[in-house]
Amino acid sequence: MMVRSVGKYRQLSQFLINACAWIILTAGALPAIWIVLTAFRPAGEVNASPPIWIPREITLDAFANMFGLNPEIQTRVAVDAYARNSALVSIISTGLAVIFGTLGGYAFARFKFRGHTATFLALMFSRSVPGIALTLPLFILFTRLGLTNSILGLALVYTAINIPFTIWLMDGFFRQIPYDLTEAAFVDGCTHWTAFLRIDLPLALPGVSAAAIFAFLASWNEYQLASMLTRSNEARTFPPGLFAFTQQFTVDWRGMCALSVLMMIPAIVFVLLTQRNMVRGLTFGAIKG
Repeated sequence: MMVRSVGKYRQLSQFLINACAWIILTAGALPAIWIVLTAFRPAGEVNASPPIWIPREITLDAFANMFGLNPEIQTRVAVDAYARNSALVSIISTGLAVIFGTLGGYAFARFKFRGHTATFLALMFSRSVPGIALTLPLFILFTRLGLTNSILGLALVYTAINIPFTIWLMDGFFRQIPYDLTEAAFVDGCTHWTAFLRIDLPLALPGVSAAAIFAFLASWNEYQLASMLTRSNEARTFPPGLFAFTQQFTVDWRGMCALSVLMMIPAIVFVLLTQRNMVRGLTFGAIKG
């Protein structure tokens, strides 16, 4: 009887935990669900009071207006420019952050040098600076360097922001790889570079994937710096591009939600394709040996 009671208690506890988890996840997903529903609802339901949760009719008018397919709407949002700029900035910054962050993480994990701990802590503390505090200094600096309204300038900023996190993640991941493997490579005649490329880096690829995911999403969704450092569609990305739907006295909430849906699709696909590596990378890389 006691065994059955314990088994039922465990099943009930697991059921309650799962129910709480689903309630929390649903509550957290409500804003995204509302955005998706608003993008496909008729214009008359957007500001309805009381609000209409489930659209009575599914329409693609917001997307047609955004792409200039509606002849009654003369203005067109530069979705193609926003998508191109966001992709270029995110890919460039992610690639640079992963390269330099991986090398930095390997150096901190495998070598001891003067100022090792102080340098590592300084990099980590740099992550505590809020982005809004960097906007004015970066704007003045980039104006003097001629990098405002530039895809390359924005990519460099995101690279500098993402490198500390990448170093921290890769440092923890490289520490989980036994140093005996590296020493065995030295015995076989490998240099530090050869051992890194042939032994450590292949074993650390899940961590590299996790770092790439976070760097990509951070660059793709960043708004504060992008809104300050870009002035036209030549370099403007998706987040500041959402303000193309705001006018002096009105806001096209439905159009803004439609653009948000387009903005979410690449990020969701990217995470789904690399989810396994992200979880494995965080599981191993977040544990310091």
